[in-house]
Amino acid sequence: MRLQKFLSQAGVCSRRKGEAYILAGRVRVNNETIVSLGTKIDPESDRVEVDGKKIAWSAGKEKIYIALNKPRGIVTSCSHKGERIVLDLIDIKDRVYPIGRLDKDSMGLLLLTDDGELHNKLSHPSFDHEKEYVVETMAPMGNEALKRMADGIVLDGKPTRRAKVKRVDESSFNIVLKQGINRQIRRMVKETGNRVKTLKRIRMGSVRLGKLKNGAWRFLNEAEVKVLKG
Repeated sequence: MRLQKFLSQAGVCSRRKGEAYILAGRVRVNNETIVSLGTKIDPESDRVEVDGKKIAWSAGKEKIYIALNKPRGIVTSCSHKGERIVLDLIDIKDRVYPIGRLDKDSMGLLLLTDDGELHNKLSHPSFDHEKEYVVETMAPMGNEALKRMADGIVLDGKPTRRAKVKRVDESSFNIVLKQGINRQIRRMVKETGNRVKTLKRIRMGSVRLGKLKNGAWRFLNEAEVKVLKG
């Protein structure tokens, strides 16, 4: 098994993050620092350490899948000095990792898992899953502004992909995206001459926020996990 795949399946991090750890010299196998991405190991017999900590391997360990209603002001990160992070809200012993990001000022549905393979799949730009948001703006949004957001707005020199946009009231709308540009909705709204007041994600793929309370979390059910895995 390739070393970065081992790190992913052991729940240490995503496969891409594992590659970064290897290249940075943070991973040791049998007391030897590894910096080659092609390195293969035997998970049953080789000793693997990240930053000096031995990584436990259990091929039969049941994976964890969590839905969290992230409050505003919480950082989507596994560590951020001086800030409350999403892991502070989840009281389990196992280490899980957020799938994608939801910026500090935004709230709503965030998925977390220790399943490195699924994390890698859902985080990859080529994965075409929908993300749905409810957005409230500082000023009323005109019909033309909503149409621009649906058709695509140029960010970083490229137009955003077409989106599904539906008005809720004069200053609120629902939008469904299939891409994940950094702070995409806030930047799109800004391009129309407006600003976001509140932004809440209510769906990721087949998983819905539903009635999950602010700051609360739950385990995904088998049907939800099955659809995510495809």
